[in-house]
Amino acid sequence: MERNPAWDRLYRVLVADDEPSQRHLAMAILAPPKYHVALVSDGLQAVERLHGEDFDAVLLDKRMPLMDGFAVLSHIRGKLGDSLLPVIMVTGHGDSGDDVAEALRLGATDFIRKPYDPLELVARVDAAVAHKRLVDQLEDAESILFAQARMAEARDRHTGDHVARVARNAVLFGQVVGLSGRELNDLRRGAVLHDIGKLGIPDAILLKPGRLTDEEWSVMRSHSVIGERLVSGMRSMREAATVIRSHHERWDGGGYPDGLKGESIPLLARLFQLVDIHDALSCERPYKEALTPTEVARLLEDEAACRWRDPDLTVAFLRLLHERPRDLIPAPDELEDLGQSIFQDILRTGALTWDRTHGATT
Repeated sequence: MERNPAWDRLYRVLVADDEPSQRHLAMAILAPPKYHVALVSDGLQAVERLHGEDFDAVLLDKRMPLMDGFAVLSHIRGKLGDSLLPVIMVTGHGDSGDDVAEALRLGATDFIRKPYDPLELVARVDAAVAHKRLVDQLEDAESILFAQARMAEARDRHTGDHVARVARNAVLFGQVVGLSGRELNDLRRGAVLHDIGKLGIPDAILLKPGRLTDEEWSVMRSHSVIGERLVSGMRSMREAATVIRSHHERWDGGGYPDGLKGESIPLLARLFQLVDIHDALSCERPYKEALTPTEVARLLEDEAACRWRDPDLTVAFLRLLHERPRDLIPAPDELEDLGQSIFQDILRTGALTWDRTHGATT
């Protein structure tokens, strides 16, 4: 793609909006010396510019002539094959929460409502382009991915331990049910990255202390799709991606994002769900106490009875919890070493390996 050398110190933002006043307002807010803004008035012009130039972010109005924002977004993620370009969808007061949900399903990174609040617009674009520049600076695809996982866990001081625990316990459970070495590696990758899509969720939603609105919940639920999209171009992540996308599906079809039912939910995702739920229930958080193994078992039995979880896998996990409860609780020093080794192994080799210290080999 063509690049003007004079732009190298600037963030390049494409603004697509059919209202002249909104285009020029965005240009005034996103001013040099930090930004270079390109303006287009319809979706076809946006697509033409995207095919010929390199941008750090796109501010995309939903309602435009010739080609609306949804169509442009689908083109970016589909025909252009660009899963990492930040796209901020612009919505108006007349647009519903369903419109926001559809934009996120199609691959929007974020959304903002008209009329623009200058500080909000700058904050959202800053976050998007800073993330894009970071990605562009990392050459190896898997290094990008796992560096992002470290960024995602850093947003919550509890998340890093959670990642290490569920990665360890998912492999332990996978061994119990007889997964192959390759399947264990795929499961471990998926466990490490299961919430990487939360990197694309605004802090105002991800860290909100109170109850989420319906619209905010739609944004939060998009993290599994965002995460799957981040790994979709890597063949080595094909099976791990099923854990990332499908770990919130339910056996009865009432989960998200695809409403999968029964055995149509990928096996690794069904297995990981139980480990993830166990960890959430059995670990203390600032807002709740840890439950005992007996209490955790009772809640898992209830979820299976409600047809939320795979009944056979639930029985197997409950047996593990009953017979080997201490095996599911790593020692603090083991957890610290394990959390570091997970990412060091990946970044060094581009693959996931187990050594005797962690209980398995491949």
